[in-house]
Amino acid sequence: MATQQSLQPEYPVQFSVDYPDRDLNRVTTAFRIFTIIPIAIVLGTVAGGTWQSSSGYGHRATVTVVAAGGLLIAGPLLMILFRRKYPRWWFDWNLELQRFSNRVGIYLALMDDRYPSTDDHQSVHLEYRYPDAERGLNRWLPLVKWLLAIPHYIVLFFLDIAAVVVVIAMWFVILFTGRYHRAAFGFVEGVIRWHNRVVGYAFTLVTDRYPPFRLDP
Repeated sequence: MATQQSLQPEYPVQFSVDYPDRDLNRVTTAFRIFTIIPIAIVLGTVAGGTWQSSSGYGHRATVTVVAAGGLLIAGPLLMILFRRKYPRWWFDWNLELQRFSNRVGIYLALMDDRYPSTDDHQSVHLEYRYPDAERGLNRWLPLVKWLLAIPHYIVLFFLDIAAVVVVIAMWFVILFTGRYHRAAFGFVEGVIRWHNRVVGYAFTLVTDRYPPFRLDP
């Protein structure tokens, strides 16, 4: 008899992290809040934001603006709405940026002691299905997906608090034992998986299937 889990269709956004079945580096774990700073700066340069400075003398002024990319949301929304298409390079950009963000996130969450790579996937696995915008996506739904996802925001608010508490507890556990408790690892992984599903549905717009309310794959 098939189990209930096996009867559930696979969600179009899949996420997992390889469990480190080994002793983790206690030194880098102890100072993780500091060791993450360089790669966090790199992520910040591509994940969104604008910095502006100006200087002027008399009637002459100089303005310098540095803009970062970030996830492409408005562009795909407009293309789906008016052209019924999702440019492949926009899809690839969102997928690779979110993979990079997740690598930095799981490093901060102590789930891997290898420094986050800007291109190698390492222990983080995030996959989207490239959508057929003309036949597989509703052209009007992107206008309200962010609103429909409000129940997920509420649940994730409390799950995020719990995940932070678990990560702090694992910081002490790793310092004393060198290991990340497998159940705690699965919980934090599940919270991050939930976030990725909501982002895929409401913001990167790669699927119209409503995200499931579960931590499991």
